[in-house]
Amino acid sequence: MTAMGLMAAAGLGVLVALAGIWVSRWRRAQSIGALMAVVVVAAMAATFAGVAAITLQMVLEGSARFVVLGVVAVGALVGTCVAAVVSRRVVGESRRLVEAVRSVPFVAPQGLPSELQIIANTLEEAYARERALEGARRELVAWVSHDLRTPLAGMRAMAEALEDGVVTDLRYVSRIRHEVERLSAMVDDLFELSRIHAGALRLSRSHIGLADLVADTMAGAEALAAAKGVRLAAAVEAPVPVPVEADAGALGRALANLVVNAIRHTPSDGTVTLSTGVSGGMAYLAVADACGGIPPADLERVFDVAFRGETARTPTADGGAGLGLAIAQGIVEAHDGEIGVVNAGAGCRFEIRLPPASG
Repeated sequence: MTAMGLMAAAGLGVLVALAGIWVSRWRRAQSIGALMAVVVVAAMAATFAGVAAITLQMVLEGSARFVVLGVVAVGALVGTCVAAVVSRRVVGESRRLVEAVRSVPFVAPQGLPSELQIIANTLEEAYARERALEGARRELVAWVSHDLRTPLAGMRAMAEALEDGVVTDLRYVSRIRHEVERLSAMVDDLFELSRIHAGALRLSRSHIGLADLVADTMAGAEALAAAKGVRLAAAVEAPVPVPVEADAGALGRALANLVVNAIRHTPSDGTVTLSTGVSGGMAYLAVADACGGIPPADLERVFDVAFRGETARTPTADGGAGLGLAIAQGIVEAHDGEIGVVNAGAGCRFEIRLPPASG
């Protein structure tokens, strides 16, 4: 009789469980409270049915049988009441979170259950990032509007003067060509930055040596440094640093952007030093200049798009588009690396850190 009771209890439990699963799937779009109620009711129903089946098979007569069933029924009622209270609190906290999300600006409510608190804190961080990006986009639009309008107005005036025969100086033609090249470089930088922000930057990775990258970058920057009267120096750690797995063209552009910015902000007779090595298990590329340093309040913002601090890397008369640091940061982060800047010596030191190549 006992075996039959166990089989009956197991069978009833399975049926109740299947029914509970079906109801929860059918009503999965309902509130958390409703789903919790289904779970509790299913658990209590399975317990009550199992106990009832065993009790009916046991040698219990009269009041003893009713006492057992009554105890189980009371337990089921108590469990249902507790579940109702808990589910009501969960629903209330969920609604509090929803109301906070709908408010502007969003501030994560405190005192939520741990899982909801994690969601709220994550949402607050995401909203903060979105606000920062939106602010950067607005600044970029204003910046582009200003820095495109100025050269275009000058080119229009020079073109009209040439067209009307007011002037015949070929220097106007040379100036127009110079401005066209500057605008073309600016558009190229904007396009590259948009690809980085859209996650559309495609990297062709291979094992490359950082010493070779430093040599190539110095060769490409020699003309600009000579025109500015700035010396270029290299310091390669011995033995030659371990290779990294990177896109040589993209990483070379990031390093070149740092070097060009360093040259532009280093006074004549100053020195820009490129160095590479391994530190803390990470390969690094560093560019040290003699710009006089960056105000501490600006150090964390120099990589922001369109940031213009007291000594920020901004568009200059020699054609800089002012987006070099933002592009460099995007390229480095696409390589799973880090980029930062600190004041050091007579200027500042920009450093790119990359994980060494595996294998």
